[in-house]
Amino acid sequence: MTDWNDLLPTLRATVGARQVLTHEDPAADLSAYEQDWRRRHRGRALAVVRPGSTAEVAAVVRACAAAGVAIVPQGGNTGLVVGSVPDASGTQVLLSLQRMNRVRALDAANLTLTVDAGCILQVAQQAAAAAGLLLPLSLASEGSCTIGGNLASNAGGTQVLRYGNARDLCLGLELVTPQGEIWDGLIGLRKDNTGYDLRDLYIGSEGTLGIITGATLKLQPQPAAKLTAWAALPSIEAAVELLGMAQRQLGAGLTGFEAMSRFALSLVDKHYPQLRVPLWQDHPWCVLLENSDSESEAHARERFEALLEAALAQGCVSDAIIAESLGQAHNLWQIRESISLAQSEEGLNIKHDISLPVSAIAAFCTETDALLAAEIPGVRLVNFGHLGDGNLHYNVQAPEGGDPAAFLRGQESRINHLVFDSVRRFGGSISAEHGIGSLKAETLPQYKHPVALALMRRIKAALDPQNLMNPGRVLANPTPKQETP
Repeated sequence: MTDWNDLLPTLRATVGARQVLTHEDPAADLSAYEQDWRRRHRGRALAVVRPGSTAEVAAVVRACAAAGVAIVPQGGNTGLVVGSVPDASGTQVLLSLQRMNRVRALDAANLTLTVDAGCILQVAQQAAAAAGLLLPLSLASEGSCTIGGNLASNAGGTQVLRYGNARDLCLGLELVTPQGEIWDGLIGLRKDNTGYDLRDLYIGSEGTLGIITGATLKLQPQPAAKLTAWAALPSIEAAVELLGMAQRQLGAGLTGFEAMSRFALSLVDKHYPQLRVPLWQDHPWCVLLENSDSESEAHARERFEALLEAALAQGCVSDAIIAESLGQAHNLWQIRESISLAQSEEGLNIKHDISLPVSAIAAFCTETDALLAAEIPGVRLVNFGHLGDGNLHYNVQAPEGGDPAAFLRGQESRINHLVFDSVRRFGGSISAEHGIGSLKAETLPQYKHPVALALMRRIKAALDPQNLMNPGRVLANPTPKQETP
């Protein structure tokens, strides 16, 4: 049996008594660490430990490994799949990286930024901007999410179309292994062909293989101009058509392409009327486009106007506006980023973060919308997302006037299977950018190729044989008695 009386004093000696929070301390409030952002789960930690350096993280991990105590790493706790809060057992250490928030170095000539894992994404963006450079990772939660969490979940965001996911923006990592060893892989090289790519193994592993403590990120030159347009469309098919036109005419200048259904925008209009959502009432879909130009604002506007005029003539766009100022552009993006908040205001809901081939999106929406409407009369679909890279947030709201909590209890499993089965038929993935966490861990084996799942289990067993790194996340049962590849 684990001796908490030995472990807790060791942790206090390692990071300082003030940085070890327990329920036995009446002055300590652990609620912000123990409840996930969506309030789907409330756990109970043995202790919340807040190290201030990579060396302290390594010492904490060694102490927990010696005691056989599981560790749950946590950054900004903004995840959506219950992957960074403890279970209800009261036996897990919650390791918060929020104190490790430094910007370590910026190399303008090499176009790299090195930061602690607990550095807030927005702080990293601002550090790049102060040097006249761009860190293109952009998320709705950028004011509170951390770089370590972004990499652990391989976060996506609104500019994946041009710059890729978090994985594509990372050149090097520093991390602590489940045995408490420190790997310093903070290289700024774009070419390093010296064996297995350990960096990519850890990115997206959701803290199940080790704890990311630092990262070296790619930067880009700031564009000379950035323009935003809002277009109303008659159908999702038209949105796919407009995407193709934009890619052909704008090329790499197309840095954002977000699609939003009328019902999704109606929720923003209902709960945040001050945002004044344009063009949504008379059109089934709206699209938010961003054009980043390396020449000038005049050149960007000319190309944008030419695209929208051609789309209007072709009939895939019914109406459109181009933001005339940074303030207008910010307001349009705020509308897009407020959809999830508005949906939460409307009540509990079932979220799906799915990806599909862009060519299959229209057919998927038509077929799956009809399937859900037939199975659950009155169901409301909050469909929006990063159409440019095939990522939809295909969310399901309870019928109007119903009990959202009862709907969630009674229908979530059924709806998930209906949606995920449809995703599989169209060659997609059940998780595009949010990860698996514990919310989808039991579901993953039904949709992941058995050989891939077996390989994942072998990697987990090899690197974390005690199963102490974020157990129950990604792999609900990492070491089954019988494994059939």
